[in-house]
Amino acid sequence: MAEVAAESQHVPSHKARSALFLAAMRHFRDALRDRGWAVEYRSLGEHSERTLAQALEADLVRLRPQRLVLVQPGEHRVLTSIEAAARAAGVPAEVRTDAHFFITPGEFDDWARGRKELRLEHFYRWMRRRTGLLMDGDQPAGGRWNFDTENRASFGKEGPGWLPAPVAFPPDATTRAVLDLVESQFPSNPGRLDAFDWPVTREQGLAALEDFVVHRLPCFGRWQDAMWRGEPWLYHARLSSALNLKLISPREACAAAEQAWRTGHAPLEAVEGFVRQVLGWREYVRGIYWREMPGYLERNALGADRALPAFYWSGETDFACLRETIGQTLALGYAHHIQRLMVTGLFALLWGVRPREVHEWYLAVYVDAVEWVELPNTLGMSQYADGGLLASKPYVATGKYIARMGNYCDGCRYRPDRAHGADACPFTTLYWDFLARHRERFARHPRLALQVRNLDRLSDGERGAIVAHADELRRAHRAG
Repeated sequence: MAEVAAESQHVPSHKARSALFLAAMRHFRDALRDRGWAVEYRSLGEHSERTLAQALEADLVRLRPQRLVLVQPGEHRVLTSIEAAARAAGVPAEVRTDAHFFITPGEFDDWARGRKELRLEHFYRWMRRRTGLLMDGDQPAGGRWNFDTENRASFGKEGPGWLPAPVAFPPDATTRAVLDLVESQFPSNPGRLDAFDWPVTREQGLAALEDFVVHRLPCFGRWQDAMWRGEPWLYHARLSSALNLKLISPREACAAAEQAWRTGHAPLEAVEGFVRQVLGWREYVRGIYWREMPGYLERNALGADRALPAFYWSGETDFACLRETIGQTLALGYAHHIQRLMVTGLFALLWGVRPREVHEWYLAVYVDAVEWVELPNTLGMSQYADGGLLASKPYVATGKYIARMGNYCDGCRYRPDRAHGADACPFTTLYWDFLARHRERFARHPRLALQVRNLDRLSDGERGAIVAHADELRRAHRAG
C-alpha cells in the first residue's frame, strides 16, 4: 500500500477526501497486521515516489514476486497505470473480479447487449429479480417497482423541524496524524478539516449503517430531494464514502434496509428509494463506466465550451443556493444528490461549462468521489454530455424548482419567477437561454419537447431580452 502525492493532486483533492482515504488505508493496514499479514506500506513524505505506479514498480523490482494480483480498481486511470508498472517490472498482472459489487462489468455488458437503449428502470427491475431484494416471489413487494410518487416531497415553509443527528466518529490518534499530514502536505488544496468525522474502519462503517437504518431511513424516501439552509445531512444515509471505501458492502446495506421494512420499522417507499440508489443506480453507473471508458471521459454532446466559474472553488457568490451548497461542500466534502444534480450541476449545465472541468471539480471536492461512480453521474446524469446514453433527458429547470424544494431562495436578491432584469434568477434566465441555444436538438425530444414549446410561446421580445440578459451574466462573470 502506498500513500502518494499524485492521488491528491491529479485533481486538487478536498482535504477531507485525501484525509478519508489515507486514514482508512492506515486503519486497514493496522487491522491486517493485527491478523498476521505482512504489509508493505509507504507513508506520504517518507518515500520519493510521487505516483502509485512509481511506488509499485519500485517494490516489484525490489521484491521480485512471481505475479501481481489485484482486484479491479475503481478508476480506469489507476488500472492502466498499475498494468504499465507491472509490465515495466516484468511481473505478470492478474486482475480479479471485485466481489464487493452485485454484478461484474461483464455481466452488465451481457444485460446491455442488443438493447436499443440503456435505461435504469429496466436494469433495476432485472437486478431486483436477480437478487430477490424487495420481491415477494416473482412480484415486487407492495405490487409496485417504483414509489417515487410517495417520495421527493419538500418540507414546506415550516422546515424539517427536529432532525436526528448522524452518529459521529471523532478522529483517533491515527486519523489525527493523517489530518496533520494532509494540512502540511497539501495546504493549497480546497476544503477544511475541522469538522472531519467520517467512518474510517469496518466497525465504524457498520455503526454508520445501523444509525441510518434506525434513525433516518423511515423518513429518507419522503424527503430525499428536499433541501434546507444550514442542514447538510437531513435524512440522508451518509454511507456513500463507507460503501466506496468498502468498509461496508452494498449487500449489507440493502439487506438491512429490507429488514427494516419487513419488521415494520420503515415504510416500503423509503426502503425502495434507498434500494433503488444502491442496487439500481450505483451498479448501473459502474456498468456504464467500464463499458464506455476510456472514451467516455471526452464526451461533450452539447458542445459546452465555457470555463467553470471561479466561485465553485471559493463559494463566493451572491447566488444564495450556490453559496450555500458550495460553502457546505468546501466545509464538509459533502452534498446530497439534489444539491449536486439540481444546484451545482444544473448551473454548470445551463452555463455551458466544459464537461471535463465539471467532472474534475466533482472528483476533487467530494469525499465519496471515485471515478467509476462520479464520472457517469457528472458527464451523463448532470451534464448530458453523453447525449442521452445514461439519462433520457437533460435535467434542466428554472429557479422555481430550487425554491420549491427548500428555503435557499429566502432572502436571496434574485427572484425565481423572473427571467430577465436586475432581479431575475440566473437559473431561470439560463434555463430559457439553454432551451434557445439547443432548440433544434430538443424540439422533438420525447421528454423535453414540451419545454421547448413553452419557449416558443414567449414573444420575440421576451426571448431576446432573456438571451441578452444571459450574455450580460456571462460578461459580468468574466469581468469578475
